[in-house]
Amino acid sequence: MVWIILEQKLKIFLKGCEKLVIMSIGNELRGDDGLGPLFAKKFSKIIENSQYVAVIDGGMVPENFTSTLRDEKPSHVILIDVVEMDETLGQTEFIEKERIEEYNVSTHSMPISFLIKYLETTASFKIILLGIQPKSMILGDEISPEIEKSVNNLNNTFKKILMELKLI
Repeated sequence: MVWIILEQKLKIFLKGCEKLVIMSIGNELRGDDGLGPLFAKKFSKIIENSQYVAVIDGGMVPENFTSTLRDEKPSHVILIDVVEMDETLGQTEFIEKERIEEYNVSTHSMPISFLIKYLETTASFKIILLGIQPKSMILGDEISPEIEKSVNNLNNTFKKILMELKLI
C-alpha cells in the first residue's frame, strides 16, 4: 500500500517534467546512511541511456554538486536521504521543503533545508525530498536488509513511473 501511495505522489510531483535530476545523499560508512550511494549506483544503470533523467551521488557533501545539478538544467529535482521520522524502518515519505526542518534529516555537513534554499536562489525547478526511515547510522555498520529492500523497491517504483512518463 505504501508503494502505491508513493507512486501516486511521484506521478503528481513529476507532472510536466522535462528533465529530472535525482540527487542521492549519504555516507556508505554509516550503516543505513549508505542508502544514497547505493541507490545512485543501482539506478544509474537503469537510466544510463536517458537524456531526460540524471542521477548524482551527492555523498556526504551534496553542496559540492550544486553546479553539476544546475548544469543538467532540470525541471524537477528529487533529493533522496535517510530521515529520522519516528516511523517504521524503511518507511518512505515525500517531505515537502516547508516541512524538512521538522525532521532530523542527515549527518552531513550542511542541513538539507539550507541546500534546498541555496538551490532555489540559483535555479528554477520543482524540488522535493524523499526520506527513508533508517535503522542505524552508526559509523562502521552495514546497510540493514530492510533499507536494501527499500532501495530495490524505490528503484522499481522510479523505473515504472519514469517509463510511463517516457523519461527512460
